[in-house]
Amino acid sequence: MDETTPAAPLPPIALRAPRSRAFHGDSVHDDYEWMRAKDDAAVIAHLEAENAYTEARTAHLEGLREAVFAEIKGRTLETDLSVPSRRGQWWYYGRTVEGSQYGIQCRAPISNPDDWEPPRLEPGVDVPGEQILLDGNIEADGHDFFSLGSFGVSDDGTRMLFAVDVAGDERYTIHVRDLATGAALGEEIPGTAAGASFSPDGASIVYTTVDDAWRPDTLWLHTVGTAPADDVRLFHEPDDRYWLGAGFTRSDRYLVIGLGSSITSEAWLVPADDLRAEPTVVWPRREGVEYSVDHAVIDGEDALYILHNDDALDFELVRVAAGDPAGRRETVLPHTPGVRLLDVDCFRDFSTVEYRRGGLARIGLLDHGSSEVRELSFEEPLYAAAFGGNREWAPPLLRLAYDSFVTPNTVCDYRLSDEALLVRKRQPVLGGYESSDYAQARVWAPAQDGTQVPVSLVWKRSFGEAGAAPRPLHLYGYGSYEHSIEPRFSVARLSELDRGVVFAVAHVRGGGEMGRQWYEDGKLARKKNSFTDFVDAARHLIEQGYTTPDRLVAEGGSAGGLLMGAVANLAPELFAGILAEVPFVDALTTILDPTLPLTVIEWDEWGDPLHDPDVYAYMKSYSPYENVREGVSYPRILAVTSLNDTRVLYVEPAKWVARLREVGADALLKCEMVAGHGGVSGRYNAWRERAFELAWLLDVLGVAEV
Repeated sequence: MDETTPAAPLPPIALRAPRSRAFHGDSVHDDYEWMRAKDDAAVIAHLEAENAYTEARTAHLEGLREAVFAEIKGRTLETDLSVPSRRGQWWYYGRTVEGSQYGIQCRAPISNPDDWEPPRLEPGVDVPGEQILLDGNIEADGHDFFSLGSFGVSDDGTRMLFAVDVAGDERYTIHVRDLATGAALGEEIPGTAAGASFSPDGASIVYTTVDDAWRPDTLWLHTVGTAPADDVRLFHEPDDRYWLGAGFTRSDRYLVIGLGSSITSEAWLVPADDLRAEPTVVWPRREGVEYSVDHAVIDGEDALYILHNDDALDFELVRVAAGDPAGRRETVLPHTPGVRLLDVDCFRDFSTVEYRRGGLARIGLLDHGSSEVRELSFEEPLYAAAFGGNREWAPPLLRLAYDSFVTPNTVCDYRLSDEALLVRKRQPVLGGYESSDYAQARVWAPAQDGTQVPVSLVWKRSFGEAGAAPRPLHLYGYGSYEHSIEPRFSVARLSELDRGVVFAVAHVRGGGEMGRQWYEDGKLARKKNSFTDFVDAARHLIEQGYTTPDRLVAEGGSAGGLLMGAVANLAPELFAGILAEVPFVDALTTILDPTLPLTVIEWDEWGDPLHDPDVYAYMKSYSPYENVREGVSYPRILAVTSLNDTRVLYVEPAKWVARLREVGADALLKCEMVAGHGGVSGRYNAWRERAFELAWLLDVLGVAEV
């Protein structure tokens, strides 16, 4: 070696301090469980050494990182405004300002009661009567991390609440302000969960707190202007399997207290004008039955619309009398296999309906008294659409959002009088972006059991059609909790596509893309279907000429990080690299410990290995950390985590990387020392974080110089 050539950086050597666990007659020695001691100086020193090693190993990509960051920044209109949404006497909207990390929440008065046409806002043009409600940049000053968990304005527009997390651990402090004077009202309320809201009269706030396992379990009532010590406990859920959440119906008639595990739910109602009244249950919980509730007024009578899966796999919609919810059920939308009903949202004269059919999200309107949904149609073969931001009880317009792999985020209003879809704003993409320069498609990959797995793709046309010749390919996957990965637009992704990379999503079982059965076939004792589906999708793309193993990188985060760890063990030969974000790779250790955040709740998703030896054996057979293999050549691996993550603890990827290095894998760990499950806060920080990941990914794909 030339004397002027610097020596290659050496990875940290993790201390081995074996600790044992024994369950169901199986004894396991874990060399790296000591890393769980977050407050141990040796653990922090090891994580910092890992960060230093990762920085040294990727130093040659600094120029590419800066280029990708500049591309993301250069394509983004940094000073911009959202489309205003009406609530009461005000238009509410957000601002972003060039150079500022966080958004600014604003409002401006409506011109008259019949003013439903949102004002067209332009950067640099003053808005008459504008009030700045909350400037995130001011609130974040002096903090390395900043996140809003709640934000709301009372119905009469006089008071504002917001809840802030400055550590990343998802515990928020609620603040209340008088919007006329800007003065704080009452003391701060620390240690709350996200999702606090005002009562309809604005005199009170309902909020939740969490138990030691980070489970929202208690609902509180706070009277504005009083000490939190005087707050009243409205509801407590003692069962460790159930989350608690609460919110007011759009009608302002009820507070709905929702309780849910992964497979069972229960709702309780409290009159909004008497919040200290005893809650009444809608339907008592029954194992395996899920339902959600909203309030409507039909012919002057209070009714409840209930979406449920009682003997209806893909759910059905029924209507019951609010005063007798256990009484006669009137079927509104019957169960239709393959049409997964997702949500029903009630307004004065109609309801909006969201559902999935044929692997795509669908939205429509349902008139009260009708059983026919008027579905909104869109021209693209792949898209994502959803209603949102509709707070009013009887609006003449409905706000919705639409985008696709090639169409930037688009805000529309659906006018009820003539069913016209009005485009209010399309996300600007600077630098001459033309959607026609890109193409999207869906192909179907045969799984090993014959199931057809949908795979969505997007690419830039100038490099040739996808599949015409092998190309660098970035394959994303998730496959848990019935969560669907929608074909959404991404500014950051353009930095890949413009370098010739094909981006793809494997919609594996365990997700919700193809209905409830798709989810059921990828959880519990069928969890391995998620992993083999992803491997089969990758193999199909290779066999069909879309890519080659040396030009294929996989990515997944959280439960999708479990997917990444599993496929790395199953088929390391198919991938050049694997990007695992906050990866759930030490799944068995975590799910065995009911004192850890969320573990007991997760038993409905993964099984209970603590009490069931068959579940224990099944999870041990796929948990990535348990199954790192000797004698194979692993792809390059980058694991990204956060020290304050409460959902997937940093220790999981830290242990995994140490174990991978034992077998010779080229594995890197990047740990954000002040962040949570969602990574760093602030848009510029987030862009830099994604630029780091994309630079590594492009390097693995061999297009770092393109």
